[in-house]
Amino acid sequence: MAPKGNDVIVSDRKLEMILSMKGGSGEASYANNSQAQAIHAQSMLHLLRETLDNIQLMEPPSETIPFALADLGCSCGNNTLYIVDVIIKHITKRYEASGYEPPEFSAFFSDLPSNDFNTLFQLLPPIGSSMEECLASDTHRSYFAAGVPGSFYRRLFPTRSIDFFHSAFSLHWLSQVPESALDKRSMAYNEGKVYIHGANEHTANAYKKQFQTDLAAFLGARSKEMKRGGSMFLVCLGRTSADPTDQGGPGILFGTHFQDAWNDLVQEGLITSEKRDSFNIPVYASSLQEFKEVVEANGSFVINNLEVFKGGSPLVVKQPDDAAEVGQALANSCRSVAGVLVDAHIGDQLSEELFKRVERRGSCYAKELIEQLQFFHIVASLSFA
Repeated sequence: MAPKGNDVIVSDRKLEMILSMKGGSGEASYANNSQAQAIHAQSMLHLLRETLDNIQLMEPPSETIPFALADLGCSCGNNTLYIVDVIIKHITKRYEASGYEPPEFSAFFSDLPSNDFNTLFQLLPPIGSSMEECLASDTHRSYFAAGVPGSFYRRLFPTRSIDFFHSAFSLHWLSQVPESALDKRSMAYNEGKVYIHGANEHTANAYKKQFQTDLAAFLGARSKEMKRGGSMFLVCLGRTSADPTDQGGPGILFGTHFQDAWNDLVQEGLITSEKRDSFNIPVYASSLQEFKEVVEANGSFVINNLEVFKGGSPLVVKQPDDAAEVGQALANSCRSVAGVLVDAHIGDQLSEELFKRVERRGSCYAKELIEQLQFFHIVASLSFA
């Protein structure tokens, strides 16, 4: 009889109380495996700054009302701190160009309660004594910081309290795995798979519906929290194919070697096929049209810009010809974003076995991974209608 490992099934618990990027500062932590996200974010800075230019500034700025920004899905690494600095410096320059003193700034770092906020806040530089000191030095911050735990698919802030929302590499995470994908009686049951890449049409449509329901809830919440004249910059995984069963880069990441590693555990008798089939990655790479439909149906926001942006590979390796390094990078990439879910589902020991197999398989197909594993992102700039 196959060992059951941990009897926790993620779908039976609130996903938001489990889901997080791998915390801490270890080899497989998100903090040490988010260089690709940093590279992708830097390549989009011109689009971020264009969105910041759409914000209506207070003229003159009130001394008692700070400029409030929020990073939703901030995770626990340096990337969120870098983006917040970019935002504040750009808004400060806009005020100075208008001949006004910039206001004080409040930055809210928001993610699910399971996020490693401790690691994030340990990275925060001390607050400076003046705006001039902060702008002249990278060792101080120019804003008041606060953490806001909770799902961004619900309200997080008071009405009309936030000037600018930023969310990058987060909205493709669903609020839950569609129930029908885990129901053996359903045509959408994702039998034999842990992701929807290559799944049947019914499974893909269930994921699409969940994504659009979640995005509608996200936009509904932000439409109440954003100040008049505010803007929002969103980045999430996207795809170029019209077929939702072709998830592109995420499909290669989760639907090939990661999938095969689960099959290995089943074939070796370490887990049952039922245990595998009750695990599904709650990620959906949307098409541009699917995303646009939800924004237009919401009606609260004007689309300033909406495009598919080629982000590149999620694997950052020093020697692309080193198969062992590529395999390790693949395992660490998968583990940094999905390891917590895997641990909760099959336990730490079997999780370790799973990612060893991901690494071995990645090493065997290193050349193909370097050539084929590419992410595309949906980039949206939105302002109040």
